[in-house]
Amino acid sequence: MEIIQQYGTLLVVITAVFGFFMAFGVGANDVSNAMGTSVGSGTITAKQAVIIALIFECAGAYLAGGEVTQTIQSGVIDPAEYVKMPEVLALGMMSALLASGLWLIIASKFGWPVSTTHTIIGAMIGFACVTAGAHAVHWHEILNIVGSWVITPFIAGLIAYIIFFSTQKLIFDTEEPAKNAQRFGPYYMGLTIVIISIVTMTKGLKHIGLNLSVPSITSISILIGIVSVVLSHYYFRSERFQRRGKGTFGAVERVFSILMLLTACAMAFAHGSNDVANAIGPLAAVVSIMDHQGVVVGNVTMAWWILPLGALGIGIGLIVMGRTVMATIGSGITDLTPSRGFAAQFATAVTVVLASGTGLPISTTQTLVGAILGIGFARGIAALNLKVIRNIVVSWVITLPAGALFVVIIYALLRMFFH
Repeated sequence: MEIIQQYGTLLVVITAVFGFFMAFGVGANDVSNAMGTSVGSGTITAKQAVIIALIFECAGAYLAGGEVTQTIQSGVIDPAEYVKMPEVLALGMMSALLASGLWLIIASKFGWPVSTTHTIIGAMIGFACVTAGAHAVHWHEILNIVGSWVITPFIAGLIAYIIFFSTQKLIFDTEEPAKNAQRFGPYYMGLTIVIISIVTMTKGLKHIGLNLSVPSITSISILIGIVSVVLSHYYFRSERFQRRGKGTFGAVERVFSILMLLTACAMAFAHGSNDVANAIGPLAAVVSIMDHQGVVVGNVTMAWWILPLGALGIGIGLIVMGRTVMATIGSGITDLTPSRGFAAQFATAVTVVLASGTGLPISTTQTLVGAILGIGFARGIAALNLKVIRNIVVSWVITLPAGALFVVIIYALLRMFFH
């Protein structure tokens, strides 16, 4: 308690810096996933992807990031263990932010798409083990996370495989692919709009008081999807659209370019509204402990400046380091076209909806990588860059222990400094 009374303001300032660093890492690594397929397929340039991702990620983080966040991330550790030692919790949250930020920067430097959620969870595990003991960790949650390394990429890969084959059979492998794109394109558009509407309402807008039931969200999304089918039916047959599509396959791929960009923007908004909590959740917890003079509370109301800080960090991280991971996602695993990129983004969005409905712990990064792998398998094993895939899988496995190792070292250093 003496640490809190003596260094309260300094602790908040240092934690804010660490939180910004963590948000920077989120922008450098995780945010790049949303636009990687669009860049890799040639739909937009890397510069355009950065601008679009900045708009939707920061909008999601700032507009729908939420006013309340859990003190202890993802229910991985028991907060009751720290009621009598709030200074330990405060230093632990600081350590977790810096440790997670460091690992994300290292992974981004090598172009490894890792999970920011799993990174912060690994840090929380390491912190809990060296302070309260291993009994403070909810290990069943860890087993669910390890299971998600296999389950979510597999589901996304299977869905992407099906979508890819459907586009091949219904459009590309026919005598008149352009006409069939006009015929079936509106239905792909309707399906896409339904899914991204569900994603946006359940994952992107849940923090702003939009408490709609699942049937209501589904009904509204289907209605919006039907409207989009009708509108796209006329648009895909318009002279304006025909002029923009160069050649037979140019017109076909343009249909999927539109679908992929829509899905990527929705996923970026949903990601910004949810994963910003990985950077600002521990920061909000430390500020709350200082405001309450050492009392640990379960839920905290964030100070006005915390959310903009997280959004700013995400934006700068994306600008400075985002292109490396974007390149891995977009072209490192397999060659992508707009139709293949759409299959990957659509499969990721569907998997996110399924996971949120079943409570399955999910990493958007691992889901998207799994979807791209599914497309690669559909084209044949030779279409996959196995070396890149190996590096990605290894980075997933070492993310939890890396976060835990870094946090132990940083926590020890902070204890020495403040004592």
